Amino acid sequence: MTATAVPTRRTPFLTRALQADTVLTGGFGIILAAAATPLADLLGLPEPLLRWAGIVLLPITAFLAYLATRPVPPTRGVQTVIAINVLWTVDSIALLFTGWVDPNPLGVAFVVAQALAVAAFAELHYMGLRRR
Repeated sequence: MTATAVPTRRTPFLTRALQADTVLTGGFGIILAAAATPLADLLGLPEPLLRWAGIVLLPITAFLAYLATRPVPPTRGVQTVIAINVLWTVDSIALLFTGWVDPNPLGVAFVVAQALAVAAFAELHYMGLRRR
């Protein structure tokens, strides 16, 4: 009896990065939108800010999912995601210096950590475009 090799489809780096971004952005959006009240208490951030940030992430997640399911993700679409991620990162860090919010130390760590994660995805998407 011989074993038949099952062909595996090689998934490009960019597609994997988009898939991971889709899952994490969608999960983060749902958590922020659904749990804004307890998170606001925990982080010292305004509830509407958390809720609306989560709601804004949902259509972005849909766009990411669209890109992640294309055989070859469109360059302009990925560039748009990179721009959104860079803007989100800059705005997140800027928020801490504007005086519009007064998070507790855990809230500051939360804002910085999610900004760094988003920046990392921007870099992964950029690397994925360059590897094509």
